[in-house]
Amino acid sequence: MKAKTTAMTGIVERLISDSVAAIAAMRSPEAMGALVRAVGVVSIALRSGRFVYLVGNGGSAADAQHIAAELAGRFLFDRRSLPAISLTTNASALTAIANDHGYETVFARQLEGVLRRGDVLFAISTSGNSPNILAAVRTAHKKGAAVIAMTGRRGGRMRRLLGKGDVLIAAPTDATPRIQECHALAGHIICELVEKSVCGK
Repeated sequence: MKAKTTAMTGIVERLISDSVAAIAAMRSPEAMGALVRAVGVVSIALRSGRFVYLVGNGGSAADAQHIAAELAGRFLFDRRSLPAISLTTNASALTAIANDHGYETVFARQLEGVLRRGDVLFAISTSGNSPNILAAVRTAHKKGAAVIAMTGRRGGRMRRLLGKGDVLIAAPTDATPRIQECHALAGHIICELVEKSVCGK
């Protein structure tokens, strides 16, 4: 039993070390520059009366909901609500669209009805290859919205879809759990700085 406990402790230590290393790599000029640009894109949109929409699958759906909640509610201080909506939460819309049009369209279809020029779409995919996220990015571009893409190190196919006004936040790792941990940090950084930028405290 003691040997098993020792082995398990070693695994825990390794996983923590892996996570710390991935987070530390976010201090690269490229990653920090992307975060600063994302804050600027989102802040300009919100100050102009535009909306932020967020999409993702699985753990990335949870990240989308988390960021939306922090912006709409509060992050560090009380202030006006910021218009941020995760499109991952309406089970009726998701299942109806998936049933009638296919799962690839579950986010793009919703965006067709609500997205306006100048809005911002957070497209979150650890692989950068999720078909429904790629479809959402294409719809955002058609509607004149900016895209904040959150992916793993390689960026996948989403990297190739991004345009001049978009931002790629590529977590500096290929391991899905570590990517998600970097995305959580990125979301918190963006929420804190956007809150200060837009609501002035």
